[in-house]
This record gives sequence, C-alpha cells and structure tokens, in this order.
Amino acid sequence: MAKIDIFSGFLGAGKTTLIRKLIEEAYRGEKLVLIENEFGEISVDGGFLADAGVEITEMSSGCICCSLVGDFAKALEQVKEQFHPDRILIEPSGVGKLSDVIRAVQDVGDSELVPGSFTTVVDAARAKMYMKNFGEFWCNQVENAGTIVLSHTKGMKEGKLAECVAMLREHNPTAVIVTTPWDELDGAQLREAMEREDSLAAELERLAREAEDEHGECCCHGHHHDHDHEHECHHDHEHDHEHEHDHECHHEHDHGHEHHHHHGHDADEVFTSWGAETARFFSEEEVAAALRALDSLSCGQVVRAKGYVPAEGGWIYFDYVPGEHSVRRGGAAVTGRVCVIGAQLDEDGLKELFHIG
Repeated sequence: MAKIDIFSGFLGAGKTTLIRKLIEEAYRGEKLVLIENEFGEISVDGGFLADAGVEITEMSSGCICCSLVGDFAKALEQVKEQFHPDRILIEPSGVGKLSDVIRAVQDVGDSELVPGSFTTVVDAARAKMYMKNFGEFWCNQVENAGTIVLSHTKGMKEGKLAECVAMLREHNPTAVIVTTPWDELDGAQLREAMEREDSLAAELERLAREAEDEHGECCCHGHHHDHDHEHECHHDHEHDHEHEHDHECHHEHDHGHEHHHHHGHDADEVFTSWGAETARFFSEEEVAAALRALDSLSCGQVVRAKGYVPAEGGWIYFDYVPGEHSVRRGGAAVTGRVCVIGAQLDEDGLKELFHIG
C-alpha cells in the first residue's frame, strides 16, 4: 500500500525545498517515488532528488492539471508496479489547480494507492500579491489544502504574518497552518502537521484526555476552535496533581457552531474546551500573568490549560491547573497554540487574556 502526498504551491514558493527537507529528515527508511511536472520544463532540482534515491517519473509535457485525463492513473499504476513504493510524492506545476490533482488521485480507484496529505506551500511575503494577480489559481491551492506551510517567514514582522494568516483563514478555516521558519523545525514536525497529528483538534483531544485522568470519567467535550490567527497544540507533559472535581464531559468537534446536549447533567458539570493559534510573540511575564488570571474564575472554571507560544530567543511552554502553573522555555513548534479545558468558559475573555484576535 502506498500513501500519496500532494505538494502544491506557486512557482518559487519552496515546494522542492520542503520535499527535500522531508526526504532528509522525515521519510528515511521509506521507499519513495516523486512524480513532478513543472510548467514547460523539468525542474532543475531533479538532479538532487535522483541523487537522494528518489525515482523521477515524468508526466507528459505541459501543466499537470491539463495532463491528468488518461495517463495520470496509468502513471500511478506504473509507479506502483515498477517501484512498489511506500509513499508517492506528487509535485504538480506551480500554476496547477490543487483540486484537479486531488480529484485525479481520488479517481484512480486502486485500493493500494491511498490519498494522504494535501499540502500547499505559500510564500508569506508575496501571498497578498499572488492572490490579487492570480486569484483563481492561488485561492484554489489554498482552499483545497489540508495543511498550509508558509515559507519566508523568518524575520517577518508579527503584524504582516498575522495579516497573511488572517487572509488564508478567510479561504480555509480548518487547515493546519505552519508559521514557524523551517530551519527551526525538523522534518518529523512538518510531517506530523501535514498528516494532522500535530493539530489544534489533536491537541485539544490530548488535553481532554488529561482532564479525564485528573478529574474522573468524562463522556462529553464541547470543542471550540478559534482561527483568528492560525491553527493548532502538541507536546504532552505529565502532571501528578490531584483535584476533587467530579465533572463529566462530551466529545464534540465544533467549528463555530455551539451544540447543546442534555444527559441529565447540570450545566456546570460539563467540560468544554477552547483552543486558538497565534503567531504573536509573548514574554514569560505575559504568559504567567494570564495563567494567574485564570484563578480568578473571570473566564469560567478552568481546570486545565496548556500551550506554547513564540518569544524572543525561543519558545515558551506553559501548563496550568487551578492554583498552580509552570512556564518554561522549549523547542520550536509549527505555530503558537493555547488550549483550555473547563466549565462555562468565556471564550471572548480568554481571547482577550491571551491576546488572540
């Protein structure tokens, strides 16, 4: 069985650079095949990929979105039969529509060829210009991505980065967005983001499980995801704090719509969760002050909070339980995230407390 990953992005956005990093750091031990198709001519980076042991399969000439009918399925079947890969990487033309490539992969109809991740690389410095000049193609690549990896974010001002992310969110409210410069991340982190293992939803689930362990059996969680800045939380830390709360909760993934369930619980017995992403730089004092403020109950009865945010000179990781919190320095994450579990949470108050939005 081979997983098919698609890497979309405008010309010069950095698709081949991203693929190279993943080959070197994330796909070691896997048998790979790259199918690439540049507009007009073969990519000049093909030599590196061949040297890395990746087979190059050329499509018929022209833009891949114009060459899919007929020979695309044959090409994939040929790749499977000839190379028996673990993973097929498809790098379509920078001016191709991602939706066309996804549709072609989904229409292959071979149970041994499984659609994997759909990633779009966006040049953060030129995103606004590309959207204005090439809206149809640029928007299609953004709107159909499961993960958006921003390039050229190193040294970018926070305001400009936040503006870029907000623009992307208008076109894709649910994708994982990687805002951290690539040289601060390893390939495994990027692969986890692309495969949705490192996402806001996944982090909220982990935090919910921690709350279950600490507060007793839970059966329902109302999850609220905020995308004003970016998307998602990762890295688990163990805590041995005992609490006397006896809450029950329900598992619910909510993207902007509130759901009410009645299982015989009082409202204050039901946990809910809130999560948000941010590219804003924080200081340790700001984070500590926000965590102390949670004890006031002004944002609801918070029983657990966790996250990590960028800061000058590195990243800040934090954990909170009522009456106790920790703030420390840690390695880079794909984007800043804040995750909170509690009862009767005031989401607007939490956004203000953590400077989200």
